[in-house]
Amino acid sequence: MNDKTVRDVRGVSDRTSAGRTVAVWDLPLRLWHWVLAASVLVASLTPTVYDSLHRIVGYGVIGLLAFRLVWGFWGSRYARFRMIGVRLRAAPGYLWNLRRGITGRYIGLNPAGTLMLVALLLSLAVSVITGALSVTVTFFGIWWIEDTHAVASDAVIVLVVLHVVGVVVMGLLQRENLIRAMFTGRKRIRSHS
Repeated sequence: MNDKTVRDVRGVSDRTSAGRTVAVWDLPLRLWHWVLAASVLVASLTPTVYDSLHRIVGYGVIGLLAFRLVWGFWGSRYARFRMIGVRLRAAPGYLWNLRRGITGRYIGLNPAGTLMLVALLLSLAVSVITGALSVTVTFFGIWWIEDTHAVASDAVIVLVVLHVVGVVVMGLLQRENLIRAMFTGRKRIRSHS
């Protein structure tokens, strides 16, 4: 295990039949993740069919984004945004190395995951803000608001698909069940890199 991993683990791991695990994703962050996923699914299936539900879910996503912003500064260690700049700068090299199957080991989000987090949060923010504006008296029927909402909403769906594919691919490359980690909050760590 390299020094960085040792520092990240900080003695909070335990022994399981699958090896050592470390607490990474706290309960509020995991709940946020799955409620947001369900909200995006509902929102994607309800425009023009169930407009009231679509609007309610959209307002809910605004609340979820506000929570994530707060939790990004005051949440648990791996929920905080403090490493976003470093990981975003590392993302191009990280993605380039993925072509050769070089993934590195990260306890929290890897650089590709950080890039996805930022892209999803920004796309969701644009989608819900323009969606909320489009039902106001001032902006109702304004073409660029409606078009921006449609494009941002489509971008969210594309990013969600890429996110799911990325999680599956990384799980296979690293031989780790990353989906289970988002349910349990714990990731397996290895004694070698």
